[in-house]
Amino acid sequence: MSDQYDVIIIGAGPGGYSTALRLAELGRRVAMVERDATVGGTCLNRGCIPTKALLTVCHTLDLAKRSRELGVDLEMAGIDYGRLADYRRSTVDVMVKGLTGLLAHRGVTVIHGDAVLSSERTVSVTEHDGTVAQLEANDVVLATGAHARALPAAPFGAAVIDSDQALTLDEFPASAIVIGSGAVALEFASIWHSAGCEVTLMIRKDRVLSRWNRRTSVMLTREFKRQGVQVLDRTAVTGIDTGANLGARVHYTRGDDPAELTREAELVLVAIGRDPNTGAPWLRERGVKLDDRGNVVTDPWGRTSVPGVWAVGDITEGPQLAHRAFEQGIVVAESIAGVSPAPEPVDNMTIPQVVFSHPEAASVGLTADEAAARDDFVSVTETQYPMLSNSRVLMSGANGSLSLVTGCDAAHPDTPLVLGVHMVGPNVSEIIAEAEQLVGNRVPVSRAARLIHPHPTVSESLGEALLKADGRPLHTR
Repeated sequence: MSDQYDVIIIGAGPGGYSTALRLAELGRRVAMVERDATVGGTCLNRGCIPTKALLTVCHTLDLAKRSRELGVDLEMAGIDYGRLADYRRSTVDVMVKGLTGLLAHRGVTVIHGDAVLSSERTVSVTEHDGTVAQLEANDVVLATGAHARALPAAPFGAAVIDSDQALTLDEFPASAIVIGSGAVALEFASIWHSAGCEVTLMIRKDRVLSRWNRRTSVMLTREFKRQGVQVLDRTAVTGIDTGANLGARVHYTRGDDPAELTREAELVLVAIGRDPNTGAPWLRERGVKLDDRGNVVTDPWGRTSVPGVWAVGDITEGPQLAHRAFEQGIVVAESIAGVSPAPEPVDNMTIPQVVFSHPEAASVGLTADEAAARDDFVSVTETQYPMLSNSRVLMSGANGSLSLVTGCDAAHPDTPLVLGVHMVGPNVSEIIAEAEQLVGNRVPVSRAARLIHPHPTVSESLGEALLKADGRPLHTR
């Protein structure tokens, strides 16, 4: 006998649980299956939240290192790794407990086990105690997330670790090689460097975040070098040796030079991206279409190739970000429930991206090159604002830059719009949402420049850039 639900969700990460919460609000009976012992997925348990807890600790270390410069004499006894681990775990535990309680309050049934879509409407769940449950529903939502991608020449193991393992180290390494140039690589490089680790960052391109606005990525690359992180650009890793007394030895080449080089460290963190968890045979057996990268193919509202089967989050094409998955979940839930008017699909152009390194980097919208390459925009301009002109940025001790991309809709060539904002600097993660509002709502520059920002704040940098783009610069040339 099968348990009947309106919707079954496979996966309890950001995409899965946001779908469940919204469906429950809309009066649907929902079951959510999660193979882990806790809800929240990678983001809450092994990603966004615990990583930011460590970054909070390391930003405290960075500030303590500047204490004498600021007129405060401090003695640093070092890092108590036991208490640091307690802080990280307690932060996660509080968030997991809150989410678990919210799901229960909304009436969502959470089942822990491995799920198989045995038919278009039936999900078989092998629970952790071996019990097999049969669930049936009119709609099934796939939200199985992603996993760290390994180097072809060096699988994970021994001293070659992924970000999950990096979070649970008993102590930070004395030396580390970080392979990758995205958010995960840069955040762990910042964490370990702040804690006194000798960090080497190996990147394939000439700068970190190579797909971002060039000025932003060049500035962040320069800041890592200035702080003492050794950045090896244009590298290709050919192999990694590990051993009991060796730690790890990375073999690599640089640029067009075929000569093989080596570098040793206690640990190697491979952070070159994440692949979707879509390898289960039942996906193809049920006819769920995948693209060449293993992503589930969907329409803009999350419908897959199988009627009644939907997909959200990191298994779909697009930025693998929790906040994107949240909105996807809401869109899918409202589409299933038939909410009127129908929800608008997620627009990847208006999804902000943030790297919580030191300093932070944030971006939303188009770069100048991307905007100029499109036929629907004309008169594209990039306005630069030197963030060291901002008093709060100056006080932070970090450098920064802000690039504001504007341009006119081809149908309205006399009205410049905000098309993109790209920043490096302290706490820019907290002001990128304002930029998202401007980009997403296609606000004219003349109107955006009239917004008043509190003084003195980092957010004034955006206001100053808008004034400059509007032809009325105030505290800058």
